[in-house]
Amino acid sequence: MAGATPPGPLGTQANTPQIDPGTSAPIATPAPGPVAAAVITPEQPKADAEIEALDLAKTAREAAYALKKAHPAVKFTSGRRSKEDQARAMAGNVVSKRKWIEETYAQSALRKSCQDWVDAHPDQKTQAEIAAGLLSVLDSATDKELGGFSRHLSGEAFDVQPVEQDAEAIKATIRGLAGLVKFLDSEGGLVRWHAQF
Repeated sequence: MAGATPPGPLGTQANTPQIDPGTSAPIATPAPGPVAAAVITPEQPKADAEIEALDLAKTAREAAYALKKAHPAVKFTSGRRSKEDQARAMAGNVVSKRKWIEETYAQSALRKSCQDWVDAHPDQKTQAEIAAGLLSVLDSATDKELGGFSRHLSGEAFDVQPVEQDAEAIKATIRGLAGLVKFLDSEGGLVRWHAQF
């Protein structure tokens, strides 16, 4: 074309095509946000699958994380329990010691009912048989009775695998956990580490 100016370098006015105003964005594009916002901070520990599987209530969960941070080798053996889990756990101990329920749990009508069932069924000796019987007792209890019987049923307790190495240091840490109501290192004469909140 005669008289036309050759295009200038890319990005210059002479080389910038005209854009129809109807296709322009009506507002300016916002600046990108900071990338570091998604980074995990020390106050937000990574989830621990073993602890999360315990399904603990808030205070007990925080205590479990604190214990694991202080003693990474700690192994949890129990957290929140269903009635079936509670019956099975008690039955495992009753197999070893028939008066274990009476010697472990605080005095209550439900404790008496569970121990009475065990006493009335001396022929029931396997964990499965005893668990079935104890479950029938727990199934007849009210929520209030269950809540007062075992903090495992509400997720406010966990058990830790007893160890010999560093035992006193671990027990001292457990005794110092925030919100701890009771720590037992023996239940009904059997070695069990139980923390409740």
